[in-house]
Amino acid sequence: RGTVEYNGTTLQLEPGITNLFESSRDPKVLSELWVKWRDATGKKMANLYTEFVELQNTGALEHGFEDLGDAWRQREFFDTPELVQIVEDLWQELRPMYVQLHSYVRRKLETYYAKNHPDFDFPKDGSIPAHLLGNMWAQEWNNIFDIVQPYPEVKEPDMNRALKEKGYNVGNMFRRAEEFYTSLGLYKMVPDFWRHSMLVRPTEKDREVQCHASAFDFYNNDTFRIKMCTEVNMNYFQTIHHEMGHIEYFMAYRHRPTVYREGANGGFHEAIGDTIALSVRSRKHLQTLGLLEDANVSDEEKKKSDINYLMNQALLKLAFLPFGYLVDKWRWRVFSGEITPDKYNEEWWKMRLEYQGVTSPVPRTNADFDPGAKFHVAANSQYIIYFASFLLQFQFYESMCQASGHTGPLYTCDFYRSKEAGEKLLNMLKLGGSKHWKEALKQMTGDTYIRTEPFKKYFQPLIDFLMNENKGDVGWAKAGINWERA
Repeated sequence: RGTVEYNGTTLQLEPGITNLFESSRDPKVLSELWVKWRDATGKKMANLYTEFVELQNTGALEHGFEDLGDAWRQREFFDTPELVQIVEDLWQELRPMYVQLHSYVRRKLETYYAKNHPDFDFPKDGSIPAHLLGNMWAQEWNNIFDIVQPYPEVKEPDMNRALKEKGYNVGNMFRRAEEFYTSLGLYKMVPDFWRHSMLVRPTEKDREVQCHASAFDFYNNDTFRIKMCTEVNMNYFQTIHHEMGHIEYFMAYRHRPTVYREGANGGFHEAIGDTIALSVRSRKHLQTLGLLEDANVSDEEKKKSDINYLMNQALLKLAFLPFGYLVDKWRWRVFSGEITPDKYNEEWWKMRLEYQGVTSPVPRTNADFDPGAKFHVAANSQYIIYFASFLLQFQFYESMCQASGHTGPLYTCDFYRSKEAGEKLLNMLKLGGSKHWKEALKQMTGDTYIRTEPFKKYFQPLIDFLMNENKGDVGWAKAGINWERA
């Protein structure tokens, strides 16, 4: 459990440090917090991680795998020996989109900091300093929307304020999420869920909790819970739908033999709630909830507003993809021995630059262990499932939109109350792990492989806008890593 001291106060990651990363635009404050978090977490486990890798690989070898990475890949994507190449190919299909987003965001940030913090020296290699993107790991960039908004003259609603003005609290945010699922014909939460889930941070001063949002199946058919430290804002509203998606999956396959009580693969489990959240976050659904007014605007204003909306979504979805890929690609290379302990941190930052185009705010050395500042590395939890889920959710979403009879651009779809869409989803969820993931995917979408086309279709209007804005001025150099050898 990491904490940092800042301005005489002890801060945990959530909500204290996270809130500062969301709100502060002072590069010195952000850099200080960025470094302190890594000193309090990853740096302390650097030597332990080397021993941990050795032990995990020993166990994998004893079970017939080449190393832990091989075991992971076979466990989550069984009978898919070409997974490494499949994921690389998927990333290469999507990389041009990411480069357009990165280049636009970098130019906006450089302009903003030149005006408001002229003493801050932006990198000259085309990279983005990792601490300026509104997130501790630069994995999602939606918190800097105010800086990069394509059409700032179009006043976008403050959804956090709207939730509070409509009287939302943590309890009815969860009830509203439950109602979305039941509107599709899926399940209500069981009584145990409401009695024993931890939905907010406990107030007892002598009780410390780990707030990373998680869902739990107790394998007795009527005990399912969520653990979150929820606050009333739109990010948490979406996270509730995500975590409740896990619970719906648990309940759908609860009558299967225990060996099949799991998702078709890890990516499926992560994609379900996010598929629902794509519908929840649509303008149409927010209007249904009364959180967004159906304003009488011109076609030109609507077009601009749609681009703003897609930008906000891209800062969440498209910006995440390279990070979702590189975390496990780095670990696969560590487990195979390609990256040796004396190169752990150096190779981490080479990959951060190569895939994300981000650099550290201060020089890093091999005495640091920055991968360990990410929960999933410290907890030894696979991460490639999130990369897969970010593509699968758009395949699922497109399929459910088609089932609901939606017409028009994909990003405008809301399948709320569509029993047809819900039936398509539920039939897949009930399979659990009893069928190969390709069969489960075919039942849901008609496809037998992960496709990037629905993702591209959803964001195409934004990509057209970005290409016009960037005018070919895109990309970053690979030689600018901010590195000092230990």
